[in-house]
Amino acid sequence: QNNKTATTGKVKAMKNQGGKGGKKKGKKKGGGGGGGGDSPGSSLEDLRKVRLEKVDLLREVARTQGTNASSSFMPFAYSFDRTHYCEDLQEKYKELGAGEEAEDGERVAVCGRVMNKRVFGKLAFITIEDVSGTIQLQVSKSNLPTRDEQDGDSGSASASDPAEDSYGSLAFVEMKKLLDLGDIVGGCGSLRKTDKGELSVNCSNFVILTKAINPLPDKYHGLKDQEMKYRRRELDLLTGGNAGLSRRALKARASVMRAMREHLHQLDYTEVETPVLHKQAGGADARPFATHHNALNKGLTLRIATELHLKRLVVGGLERVYEIGKVFRNEGVSTRHNPEFTSIEVYQAYSDYHDMMTITEDLIRCSAREVFKIEPGSTPESVEDKLANLEYQGKTLNLKDPFQQFSMVDIVRSKTGVDPFQVEAEASEPDSFASSLVDSLRAAALVRVSESDVTEIQAACASSAGHALGCLFELYVEEGLIQPTFITDLPLALSPLAKPHRIHPDKYAERFELFVCGRELANAFSELTDPVDQKERFEKQVVSHMKQRDVLEEAAKKEGGSIDADMDYDVEIDEEFISALEYGMPPTAGMGLGIDRLLMMLVDAPSIRDVISFPLLK
Repeated sequence: QNNKTATTGKVKAMKNQGGKGGKKKGKKKGGGGGGGGDSPGSSLEDLRKVRLEKVDLLREVARTQGTNASSSFMPFAYSFDRTHYCEDLQEKYKELGAGEEAEDGERVAVCGRVMNKRVFGKLAFITIEDVSGTIQLQVSKSNLPTRDEQDGDSGSASASDPAEDSYGSLAFVEMKKLLDLGDIVGGCGSLRKTDKGELSVNCSNFVILTKAINPLPDKYHGLKDQEMKYRRRELDLLTGGNAGLSRRALKARASVMRAMREHLHQLDYTEVETPVLHKQAGGADARPFATHHNALNKGLTLRIATELHLKRLVVGGLERVYEIGKVFRNEGVSTRHNPEFTSIEVYQAYSDYHDMMTITEDLIRCSAREVFKIEPGSTPESVEDKLANLEYQGKTLNLKDPFQQFSMVDIVRSKTGVDPFQVEAEASEPDSFASSLVDSLRAAALVRVSESDVTEIQAACASSAGHALGCLFELYVEEGLIQPTFITDLPLALSPLAKPHRIHPDKYAERFELFVCGRELANAFSELTDPVDQKERFEKQVVSHMKQRDVLEEAAKKEGGSIDADMDYDVEIDEEFISALEYGMPPTAGMGLGIDRLLMMLVDAPSIRDVISFPLLK
């Protein structure tokens, strides 16, 4: 009893601390004050100090509770026996009228973070939020036990309420003075709607499960600094709530991965995992991250693609495989690029790139449907309507109808008036190819050719007409592809892992890239299965990369600078992959899709950082 008296005395003493809930002269009784909230204008260190004092007081209160009650472990409880989520109760009792109590007399236990607190004398209204939504707790002095009424051994709210022994409770005066915004609490009681129609849990038990030492960001303005949102994602999630972009993106990511796995499972695919640490980068043309294995005293790289190991599994007899995983590329950072990103790669034996088009469209549609289903108020009709009219950054996208298709050479010729292969064939000398291509572009006058464009075109022409075609596509076509569009039959020179085109084997490969809103979303091809041809392609890729790097380095030196770091790396040949192909790989098609970019589109996120939990920052 001495401990109880001492605790109550300390709680009351907090009334005299400036701004900590004590009544001010002239303030009307029941004026809706915060009651024990943080003082406006106080420094963060002052607020933390006060909250830490409350932690000590809660520990003293906890000693008076029963040993099995949640309240006996305040302010950092071990568990809480929740019976319902907030949104489930809102849905179940939505027909309850204002001022009415639930006729079934159901007693519920809910828990969540305190997002709002209003105290009116002997009555308090506390809004809590859990993962599903929000609900209001109605806490009154008459319903909560007083400190003297609580038995230090039983932990029950009252002798007549043994069913609530597992919760315990704060007294009203303790709740009023020790509770702050951001605290995680639990409440138990019956349900009613206030006179204003707000569904509320009329609490007979109330306990603080976790005391927040730091105050939340301003509840009205939240986090305004975009970089701070990325660095402190937990605060962004707390202030944004269930409707915030970050929380929607995380839930959408889970839905997308689940939808893709279920769809591929129905098609008899096997999900596998392949190494993240590689002896040399392969499967794409990108600068890798380098690391070192101390025990083996060996240099390694983080993978830039999962492709080569997955195809080795196809060689081993797994005819349908896929992997969802992280890929790492040591390149620039932008709204579309993050050094680590999530992709799915799919490989199917006895198929070609036409089959991959079907799988790509199906994966995107099933993922989109699952994301749209979890939106509040969704119906089968609204899901299909959104699929056909998806709003993304002011543009309306149609994911429902079959995606349009263009060959790369046809759409480049249409947009620029030039076919690099034709220009190369008509050039008087090999060294004049670049200047002839630039002259042809300017003569056609369909696009504006800047000096920086000329530098890039020259670097591409130094490799091949195929590289030049890819360069023109990136400079003048890619950004304008808003609706989902398959760009097919890419240059063979840009496709070292793809089969040559059946009709134009010297120029093009059986490959497509999918573009939406001016950005690449997926890449696929009929896989090259000839090991001799594959090794020759790899060797040509090494030479081509070196030529491009030399041209860009020379151009940079003329301007007194240095080559872009994204191009300053070596390309190596994966001999183990070549050896695997020599054992024979069946005709196979493969596809890779960027999950982060797909999520950006589905949740209307302007930056890839918005859909990654903790993006890499400077």
